[in-house]
Amino acid sequence: MSVTDQSSHSTPSTQITQEQVTWFAHTFDQLVGNIEKAVLGKQHVTRLALTCLLSEGHMLLEDFPGTGKTQLARALSATVQGTHSRIQFTPDLLPSDVTGVTIYEPTKQSFEFHPGPIFATIVLADEINRASPKTQSALLEVMEEGRVTIDGKPHSVGEPFMVIATQNPIEQAGTYRLPEAQLDRFLMKASVGYPDHEATIAVLADAKTRDRAKTLSPLIASNVIVEMSKLADEVHVDPAILGYVSRIAEESRRHPSLKLGLSVRGCLAYVRCAKTWAASQGRTYVIPDDIKLLAEPVLSHRLLLGAEAQFAGTTVEHVIDSILGDIAPPAERASA
Repeated sequence: MSVTDQSSHSTPSTQITQEQVTWFAHTFDQLVGNIEKAVLGKQHVTRLALTCLLSEGHMLLEDFPGTGKTQLARALSATVQGTHSRIQFTPDLLPSDVTGVTIYEPTKQSFEFHPGPIFATIVLADEINRASPKTQSALLEVMEEGRVTIDGKPHSVGEPFMVIATQNPIEQAGTYRLPEAQLDRFLMKASVGYPDHEATIAVLADAKTRDRAKTLSPLIASNVIVEMSKLADEVHVDPAILGYVSRIAEESRRHPSLKLGLSVRGCLAYVRCAKTWAASQGRTYVIPDDIKLLAEPVLSHRLLLGAEAQFAGTTVEHVIDSILGDIAPPAERASA
């Protein structure tokens, strides 16, 4: 079945069927394969990025320079048929440079809205922490509600819509740390990492290709992305799984190393991601392993370490492992 064949899949039922989820997983794998032509040896982070898109969320990529953060974002953009834009965040960037501005048109004797680069299917916000907090805050409404309000008038950015932001963890001079309220708007945070030995050799062997993402052709229409998101919403989540997520959140809020735990919005993001991930694996239901696998990308930017924990060298990843180790998954609890 082709990527765009939606004849029997466009209207989700009250619960996703096995036929629908099989098509979903097949299409998901095709998209991953297309992106991997540009980003070699990074299947896991590629699957996370697609899961984020299909969960109607946004992604924060934090890694060292030259690891392929921008290449991954551009490859995803090239795979989805729609509009794409890139915003290079700098200290002098203004909020109107992102959202757009209303300008008086003398010939028409009226004010007209000129949309900014945020009005695109997939927006790459490069080095987002280099812009001022005022400019960063311009993204809050659009990332949460899919619209911007200019002069009291709301303007929708349409569907699908995804912001992929990048930031460099080692160059902090002249940067502005993203506040917790904005970090919570990102569905996932991930790192691309350096390629392995074989992937590095493959990249070097094709050094004549300056931009691998440019060689990709769109594989899926934007309206099919919307339909896949609706299908993912119908994946079944057992009450025991919901209880597992709730216990993880409660434990994070009282963990001695954390001063900020998982919010309710974070729990909702967790469940949405788990549904999409389950569908990408060809399942109509979420299992505890989905929750475990997605814990780090969904939770790492939402949990805030206390000063003493930071001083002691504790990392958020260690805390997440500790929380998961202390809480028995539903299957283990049932068999105990």
